[in-house]
Amino acid sequence: MQVTGIKLMVLGTILALLTGCAATPVQAPQIQRISPEELERIMPKPVPNLTLEEIVQLSKQGTTVEQIIEKIKVSNSRYDLTPSQSLELNKQGVDAKVLDYIYAAREQAIRDSFADEINKLEKDNQVALEKLKQDYQWRYQQYYDPFWGYGYYGYYGYSPYWRYRYRPFYGPGYGW
Repeated sequence: MQVTGIKLMVLGTILALLTGCAATPVQAPQIQRISPEELERIMPKPVPNLTLEEIVQLSKQGTTVEQIIEKIKVSNSRYDLTPSQSLELNKQGVDAKVLDYIYAAREQAIRDSFADEINKLEKDNQVALEKLKQDYQWRYQQYYDPFWGYGYYGYYGYSPYWRYRYRPFYGPGYGW
């Protein structure tokens, strides 16, 4: 009879240990995807203050590449060119360095736009985290600090040391 009891106890201990070692399955991290509308809002809009026809005209007039790039910078123009449009502009006489600059400027604008959006989200997260911290401190500070009740509830606050603070001049104190 005792052998059966010992076997059951050993089996129960092993089962308890195995149950304690069992872990919950690891969940794959959830990635929040950007909706097409949100992506459209984030993406920089093309602003052709200096039109593509004007760039072609400047190239045909013999304006240097550096001058054309400077005019694009000064006019604060941004273009969203497809590869076929770039090829067509090159056939019309626009130098490849100008097209490279247009492409690089667009890529930089996209990176800046996404960086601004990430910074905005990070700032919003920091504000929310700070609000949670303040809420936590406001709600749970009373349980953390043993002398908390003194200031919040007045002189007769809830403190584990109340019997030492509120002792009368004679006799034992409350909670002896």
